[in-house]
Amino acid sequence: MALTIVAALAIFVTLAFFRASITSWVLAIVVIVPVVAITASFSDDVLMVIGVALFLFIVFFGIPLVRRNVVSAVTFKIFRKVLPQISATEQEAIDAGTVWWDGELFSGNPDWDKLLAFPKCGLSDREQAFLDNEVEQLCALLNDWDITHNRADLSPEAWQFIKDKGFFDMIIPMRYGGLEFSAQAHSAVVSKVASRSGTAAVTVMVPNSLGPAELLLHYGSEEQKEKYLPRLAKGLEIPCFALTGPFAGSDAGAIPDYGIVCHGEFAGRQNVLGIRLTWEKRYITLAPAATLLGLAFKLYDPERLLGGETSRGITLALIPTDTPGVQIGRRHFPLNSAFLNGPTQGKDVFIPMDYIIGGTLRVGEGWRMLMECLAAGRSISLPASSMGGMKLCARACGAYGRVRKQFKMPIGKFEGVEEPLARIGAHTYMVDAARRFTALAIDLGEKPSVISAIIKYHSTERCRIVINDAMDVHGGKGISLGPGNYLARFYQQMPVAITVEGANILTRTLMIFGQGAIRAHPYVLKEIAAVNDHDHQRALHQFDEALFGHITFALSNAARSLVFGLTGGRGVVVPEGTETSRYYQQMTRFSAAFALSADVAMAALGGSLKRREKISARLGDVLSLLYLCSATLKRFEDDGRPAGDLPLLHWAMQDALYNIQQAFDGVIRNFPNVLVRLLLRALVFPLGRCLAPPSDHNGHQIATLLMEPGPARDRLTAGIYIPDDEQDAVGALEAALASTLSCEPLQIRLQEARKAGKLNALEELLRIVEARDQGIVTADETVQLERDYALRRKVIMVDDFAPEQLRAATKSP
Repeated sequence: MALTIVAALAIFVTLAFFRASITSWVLAIVVIVPVVAITASFSDDVLMVIGVALFLFIVFFGIPLVRRNVVSAVTFKIFRKVLPQISATEQEAIDAGTVWWDGELFSGNPDWDKLLAFPKCGLSDREQAFLDNEVEQLCALLNDWDITHNRADLSPEAWQFIKDKGFFDMIIPMRYGGLEFSAQAHSAVVSKVASRSGTAAVTVMVPNSLGPAELLLHYGSEEQKEKYLPRLAKGLEIPCFALTGPFAGSDAGAIPDYGIVCHGEFAGRQNVLGIRLTWEKRYITLAPAATLLGLAFKLYDPERLLGGETSRGITLALIPTDTPGVQIGRRHFPLNSAFLNGPTQGKDVFIPMDYIIGGTLRVGEGWRMLMECLAAGRSISLPASSMGGMKLCARACGAYGRVRKQFKMPIGKFEGVEEPLARIGAHTYMVDAARRFTALAIDLGEKPSVISAIIKYHSTERCRIVINDAMDVHGGKGISLGPGNYLARFYQQMPVAITVEGANILTRTLMIFGQGAIRAHPYVLKEIAAVNDHDHQRALHQFDEALFGHITFALSNAARSLVFGLTGGRGVVVPEGTETSRYYQQMTRFSAAFALSADVAMAALGGSLKRREKISARLGDVLSLLYLCSATLKRFEDDGRPAGDLPLLHWAMQDALYNIQQAFDGVIRNFPNVLVRLLLRALVFPLGRCLAPPSDHNGHQIATLLMEPGPARDRLTAGIYIPDDEQDAVGALEAALASTLSCEPLQIRLQEARKAGKLNALEELLRIVEARDQGIVTADETVQLERDYALRRKVIMVDDFAPEQLRAATKSP
């Protein structure tokens, strides 16, 4: 009888914690067997003690009223003491934006059907026409060597074309004269322009990212919208936005720039209520040529002219640059990049109150406004520009690896070169999938703050890997600057993308997991909100619900992590598809392990987790890679599951899953608490680390794919500018690849004739003529071979200069 009571109570304990879910019934069955086995030999007295203990446990944890006023009340007090202080700017960053697919990944049990149910990525007919016509025409106007070496700027023709054709107004609604493009179209335009010129891409993307137009659309008064948006749409205004200064970079909330509310003279009028501004900003793109300056500053009202507090917080204003006292014009020179970027200053510059974006109602809301808009802009601009460069590298490296020969073999067929080619192809495939998926989120109305940090970090970091690999594949061709080099400027300017819109070190170590753990976790934000609620009874009730929901969530993920660790995720119901089913199962396993590890880290480290940046970074890596994998599987499905893309899919997924495994291992090995280390290792890796990186054969398949024209290569590099002109470096490379493949049978014929002693000329062109004269090749084939030689030579050769040309180039800008 006592044994039956103990068994029943054990079941009730399990059900109480898991709220009669399917998990609870499974665990109840798992619990009852060892309970019965262990307690079968106990005396009735011992069983009764155990029964009483279980009964009390049920009373204190299973009855909401008792639990709330005893367990939760004590925990509530402790939680309030240990919760780290969150600054106002941190709180606004947390509150900004929305939770999207990152919430599913934090759940420990992502709904894969929901992932695949999102709409397919794509452009409207109007957007595609713009890409095929206006963007194509702009790219044809761009000569990156002339831009970066001779002019240090776009040509006047390119500037005018950008203004006239609406490249500055992609996000502005049509009712104001803008193009009103989707985020996907915006991304596609920037990506294509970036494949031709980084300078032009930055020039186009900045006005459509975080800047005056975006801020006016969301927060501007109707009067401000009517005044400025049509002028921005027509290219009559060149906008910039100034946030960063010498003493406030990544810590933008610490900006020292300030404005004092006062009365002053403006435009001949006396006693105008306004702001006297002082600022010093740097790294401001388009500032040297801007006509409209967006400015972030801290506003003070010492005379309380606006009423309320004297310190009003970060505020945003829109200031015409011809306002007296505004200083612009000087330029920075970021790593030989020619996009306009420079400082701006002002000392005691007086502006009226209606220059504040949104008017006086928006005083002090600047930081929230910036955080909300940054999520959208950061989701598009840098991922798109990175993708343009990555696709160019993928297409160029495949062609160059096939055309360039050493030791009588195309260099791309050497296994040592196949390795970087595989990385180039797979990283491009995965990042492009994430770029498209994230742009889709924006079009669905999301402002994904955590995801925007993920895509910014990983698109630029993987782009850095790709351009480094591309330079290695090209060797001397890559390091010799000149009109014939299509990689070097991209390589030089890569650190700019790494640094801007949230430096990558900061993004990885503080932002991705730091914001995600609070923002995307299903319970943490609710617990924090309850602790900060001044109504004690309401706070306690909300905290109790969140706390025990959190405990249930954590225990469920612990059990699922262990079971899936033992099975490798097998048995998890996932979307059909033999090529991808195991990936979905492994990701479900790692999602549960991630949710568990995040909870353990927050519980064990508390406020100190904020300073444990390496652990936070590794957990962020797991979340990031789960997101990239989700986007990659979504892409494969949306593209129709093409068999030709499987090498790219397999390499990208296997590499990401392997790195998730390594990131988990790094978290566990470096966790400061030994017991926690042992617990996590047992639950996450009960059978050890079993995943391996992609195979050499998989890499060989990708290298072959890149070196052979075909649908898979075209899909991978779709959307970049490919010139038809054989005098253009990229156009010549494309022509050389086609020529090399078509001339291969002829080259084999010449080699055989040479081995037979029929051809004796030492130079290739002379051997071709000799072969023609001997009837080995026809006259038409001779022309074909001579053209092939000329194309290969153009591709292989590097630029050279007269000494005086280089001396002129090294003069200070």
